[in-house]
Amino acid sequence: MSEASRLKATVYVGGLDTAVTSQILHAAFVPFGEIVEVNLPKPELPSNKDPHRGFGYVEFEHAADAKEAIDNMDQSELFGRVIKVAAAKPQKDANEGLGSKTAVWEQESYLAKYAVSEEDRLAAEAQNNAADDTPMDPMQGLEGLDEAGPKPA
Repeated sequence: MSEASRLKATVYVGGLDTAVTSQILHAAFVPFGEIVEVNLPKPELPSNKDPHRGFGYVEFEHAADAKEAIDNMDQSELFGRVIKVAAAKPQKDANEGLGSKTAVWEQESYLAKYAVSEEDRLAAEAQNNAADDTPMDPMQGLEGLDEAGPKPA
């Protein structure tokens, strides 16, 4: 199965109670179709109190089953908590966006969007240098200010 079709057949389940296990999640979603995999991401700093991060993913065999699960389970209650069920989004690269260890202006996506070609940079530099060569008139823009009072209409 291609990555895109796997993503279409996967749902995000958020707002899970800490008591929810992958078996419980599987049992809650199996009425909507054949389940390929249930994934409950572990916290970055493992603890006995939080066995997972409060959300999970359920991958179905068919995308239609995932849509059916979203339609029926979103805003439903599981273990006393209202859960959010939505289509899963592709995982962002850990080196992209805010929170990465690379400066935003050094990331490929930023450079692709805001990069200036060498030719344009040199042209702008030449224009700035040309403007710097001519002395600035300190009185420029002050024309007509030599008279006090309201201006005649």
